Amino acid sequence: MANQEDKFKKVISHAKEYGYVFQSSEIYDGLSAVYDYAQNGAELKNNIKQYWWKAMVQLHDNIVGIDSAIFMHPTVWKASGHVDAFNDPLIDNKDSKKRYRADVLIEDYCAKLENKINKEVTKAAKRFGEAFNKQEFVTTNPRVLGYQEKIDTILSRMGKSLENEDLADVKSLIEELDIVCPVSGSKNWTDVKQFNLMFGTKLGASADSAMDLYLRPETAQGIFVNFLNVQKTGRMKIPFGIAQIGKAFRNEIVARQFIFRQREFEQMEMQFFVRPGTQKEWYEAWKQNRIKWHLSLGIGEDNYRFHDHDKLAHYADAAADIEFKFPFGFKELEGIHSRTDFDLSSHEKHSGKKLQYFDHEINESYVPYVVETSIGLDRMFLAVFSNSLIEEELENGSTRTVLKLPAVLAPTKAAILPLVKKDGLPDVAKEIIEDLKWDFKVIYDEKDAVGRRYRRQDANGTPFCITVDHQTLEDKTVTIRHRDTMEQKRVAIADLKSIINAEVSMKEWLKKI
Repeated sequence: MANQEDKFKKVISHAKEYGYVFQSSEIYDGLSAVYDYAQNGAELKNNIKQYWWKAMVQLHDNIVGIDSAIFMHPTVWKASGHVDAFNDPLIDNKDSKKRYRADVLIEDYCAKLENKINKEVTKAAKRFGEAFNKQEFVTTNPRVLGYQEKIDTILSRMGKSLENEDLADVKSLIEELDIVCPVSGSKNWTDVKQFNLMFGTKLGASADSAMDLYLRPETAQGIFVNFLNVQKTGRMKIPFGIAQIGKAFRNEIVARQFIFRQREFEQMEMQFFVRPGTQKEWYEAWKQNRIKWHLSLGIGEDNYRFHDHDKLAHYADAAADIEFKFPFGFKELEGIHSRTDFDLSSHEKHSGKKLQYFDHEINESYVPYVVETSIGLDRMFLAVFSNSLIEEELENGSTRTVLKLPAVLAPTKAAILPLVKKDGLPDVAKEIIEDLKWDFKVIYDEKDAVGRRYRRQDANGTPFCITVDHQTLEDKTVTIRHRDTMEQKRVAIADLKSIINAEVSMKEWLKKI
């Protein structure tokens, strides 16, 4: 556990030191669970958005994108269920005066049991060496089975209690498991209460006539209320999808784990409208499509897993998460949900406007069913960033810190380095930049010895370093060094563009899907 915590601390400090993520309003001691994306972070974030948008919108002729407003008519949130049911179960510790999400306290308890399972697996793997069969071990070892059974029992009881709004039983469960406050170490708990997560605000000049508004807690409703507008103006035929990238806001009480859970965050969502009765096959198809998109980035199959929901939202008929192995364990990265016709029917009822589609193939009108894919952009950023940060031991015994970002997402694609600051080398380096900057984000770096510059660019995640030396003046060749292998090659300046493009172009990466 300590090892994971250390790794996570390194991720957070590296993100700051190399200009990826800053604490918001830091000079005023920051604002809890709100972060700013710094110069490199903004580039990485934009590249992730583009990679998603190209795969989702540009490569599908039946999916279009919109950008809806953050403010919406307040009845939208009544219709969506957020006014009545968008709550978290909270519990206070009377001694530390700290407030916690009751479900998170219980999940953290289960995570400790999962760590015990992992320890057993690691020990057994050491003991049995090559002959170790993990699958067989976890399904037969009595200790592992005991831990797993305990986890399943706890989570299933919590799920049932939350579903039935039996908050007294959630408190009893916390007491029975002897869960203590992480700050005070005491078990002196209040009752569990529900707390609505939407941020409220006012619209209007005078206090008397101002209308109560909310900052949207998700982007999906902007898609649903525009369903007919898009369908008619785009002459879309079902099945078709509407995609959107946008900010959402939740008044999270327990916002933590860096940018994993924030109060202001960004979502990349696509709502796919289908004929009722076909939703199950589309749900399966989108699960496969989305996992392929993740795997195309080459972050390693072992880092992903599907988690099917036992407890479904009242409107859903199937739901699964793609979970990612963050430094603090497997957590949700993306959700794929079969939402039936709940959203459009509810908006139809609350607005009094018909939200139906006339299907010429079967000659009838219906309210379409929806299959949703929804991924947290900030979580995707954290997944990519935390998994890419590596301390490598080199053959000569020294170590290097390298940020092995997928080259397609890296903020800067190449750094151009003159070997020395004289003899006309900086001029040639700047000419190369003038040529490359039309196609790639490139930077010039002349400070320090070339070896130190290599290290700095490694830690920054830059895939290529291009060194201009005295030979360049004679034959117009440069040395290109690859971040991951540290391999160096002599190439013609004229070939640089095609060499870099082959490694970083979205087209080449997206073809893997």
